[in-house]
Amino acid sequence: MKTIRRLLYREIVGSVAFVSVAFLALFFFIDFVEELNARGRPGFSAWQGARLALLEAPSHLYELMPITVLIGTIYALSRMAQSSEFTILRTGGLGPGRALGLLAALGAAFAVVTFVVGDYVTPAAERQFVQLQARDKGFSVGRAGAWLKERRIDPVLGEISIAINIGAAGGAGALQGIRIFEHDARGRLLKQIEADSGHVDSHEVWQLQGVTRTIWPIEGSPTAQVREEHLPSLAWPSSLSAEVVGSAVLPLKTMTTIDLWRYVSHLSAQAQDTQRHAIQFWKKALYPLACLVMVALALPFAYLQSRAGGTSLKVFGGIMLGISFVLLNNVASHLGVLRDWTPWVAASMPSLTYLGLSLVAFAWLVRYR
Repeated sequence: MKTIRRLLYREIVGSVAFVSVAFLALFFFIDFVEELNARGRPGFSAWQGARLALLEAPSHLYELMPITVLIGTIYALSRMAQSSEFTILRTGGLGPGRALGLLAALGAAFAVVTFVVGDYVTPAAERQFVQLQARDKGFSVGRAGAWLKERRIDPVLGEISIAINIGAAGGAGALQGIRIFEHDARGRLLKQIEADSGHVDSHEVWQLQGVTRTIWPIEGSPTAQVREEHLPSLAWPSSLSAEVVGSAVLPLKTMTTIDLWRYVSHLSAQAQDTQRHAIQFWKKALYPLACLVMVALALPFAYLQSRAGGTSLKVFGGIMLGISFVLLNNVASHLGVLRDWTPWVAASMPSLTYLGLSLVAFAWLVRYR
């Protein structure tokens, strides 16, 4: 059994690695050309474009892993079936259940690799990509117009609701276009703070620069004059951490599974809509398991009869299955947001659908072919 396992794993891992490198090379070329076209100007070198394209590679690898696992496994098994190697293995005692178990173990290893790439390599590369873009463009980049909420209890005014608007975010946690509005329990505006830039330190204190603070009088106060102050800097305490703020303004690719969970918890605590980010959390948490589904989907191809050109046809079928899985995965996410589906159901439906199809096809081929 060790010999069979070594033979199968060597063939499949080699094929998956080859397919992954081929896809990454294609996407690197596309990204490199796009960077040169978008930023081609004096002072922007080809090396800068290549570096930005390289930083996008981990994201592409994470998104393509289930597809490359499917295509690579189909190619390896089809080639073994065409050369009668798989037939010999079946004659030597490799039953359907044992074959499925061997591939499931390999699929679990691919799932671990996908998780590491998606939760550690990709977020770090995307943050570096954002920093390089900000440095190249000369201003911050990110999702403009992000809003955050916070509640505080004041001993005199009671509950105070705070709305925070951030224009954009750049490298190293830098924020731009910060506006803070404080309201009392009756919705009256108490204070407005506008800052040109700032960042959140390790103690959850916002260090703001270029501050304009406007304070409205409290009802019943002896003075009814609105005060406006211009400050070079201001330390504004908050319960919002740098991770939560970054999750709100930076691209989703920069977020790990834990970051998404924290942000969803923050939105839920502030009574904000969590549907979109909850689905993204479950997608990221369950996406590595798609590799297990893909190896199960590839196994029935080993039991199909091989004819001239059969391997090419099977690989083409694998590519179509992979594309359909990606499409279904994206459509399920959008439908989950529109129809307000349970987040884990919307995230797991594509994988469960394809797992069911693969097991039905595998059982039918083993029984009747």
